[in-house]
Amino acid sequence: MVNYRTVKFHNEINPEFYRELKSRVNDYFKRTGKTRFGNGRMVFKTIFMFSLFFVPYFLMIFHVVTNIWGILLMFVLMGFGMAGIGLSVMHDANHGSYSKNKWVNKLLGSIIYLIGGNPLNWKIQHNVLHHSYTNIDGLDEDIDPGGVLRFSPHKKWRPAFKYQHIYSWFLYGLMTLSWSSIRDFKQLYRFKRQGLVGNKKYPFNKAMTNLIIGKISYFIFSLVIPLIMLDIPWYMVLLFFFIMHFITGFILSIIFQPAHVVPSSEYPMPDANGDVYSNWAIHQLFTTANFAPKSKLFSWYVGGLNFQIEHHLFPTICHVHYKKISEIVKKTTAEYGLPYHSVKTFGKAVWDHAILLKRLGQEDFVAS
Repeated sequence: MVNYRTVKFHNEINPEFYRELKSRVNDYFKRTGKTRFGNGRMVFKTIFMFSLFFVPYFLMIFHVVTNIWGILLMFVLMGFGMAGIGLSVMHDANHGSYSKNKWVNKLLGSIIYLIGGNPLNWKIQHNVLHHSYTNIDGLDEDIDPGGVLRFSPHKKWRPAFKYQHIYSWFLYGLMTLSWSSIRDFKQLYRFKRQGLVGNKKYPFNKAMTNLIIGKISYFIFSLVIPLIMLDIPWYMVLLFFFIMHFITGFILSIIFQPAHVVPSSEYPMPDANGDVYSNWAIHQLFTTANFAPKSKLFSWYVGGLNFQIEHHLFPTICHVHYKKISEIVKKTTAEYGLPYHSVKTFGKAVWDHAILLKRLGQEDFVAS
């Protein structure tokens, strides 16, 4: 197993690119006088996404909506709201890019508790592992969905993978159900074995206590209270709860996977000494892809994560700036002869993801 402690990039390789890119991006903020953090648009979006999740919930609980089809609609809206909160609010907050005030980031990042997740686990998996070691098998957990899917050519092949381009879409919908139930517990123990928790900064007992309290609170809020308060059969509540999570999990999956698991993506591996012979910033260009850069409404809902290249190069800059920054990044990569992978539409990105899923499902598709 790859050890994150021994893996290192060689940032002395072509350092001019990232140095120049950062200088140009910094100059953009100085020239325009804009903050690198969120703005009024982020506040409006936060209110909208929170409303999309909480308003339907309270309309059901206080019996404003009582018809079974109306209640189903409320759960559907909550599914879209849950995904919107995760993509457009929580994501920036847990990167520290929502606000210059740390307590605001911490508060809004903690909303992940109310959608079934855990901020510590998320930060370790996403901020530490995924952003540091993008597409490196054994470190980036975003390309390690367990034994049911093969997202990396370095992963051992199994016969069932031949059909993953067909069944993966259903599994995507189960992502947040797994996340809100057992996955976080398994992940926390795994992080303990890796030395990522269980230290002075992240004591394991405290982390586990917070995780348990968070899960209990979440299921009381999202499932127990509806089971008690809604005047519909209990099994319909369970079904609607499943539908809500399926919508959320599916949306999150089809936004994140086409950014890294597509034919243009590379999967470099460190050598026996842990060396990755690439500059970290350039590594991001070879492992990341953008999509639908001109779709304003789509980009608004997904928190600018269709600009994944910009997000990976500048994760502490709020996503409301990615569109403008992308012009700088694209121009700079062209000047330095570096790749800038981007497709015009979201549909094309999803199709490309499906193509790679099918290729990875073949026994002879392995890393060279």
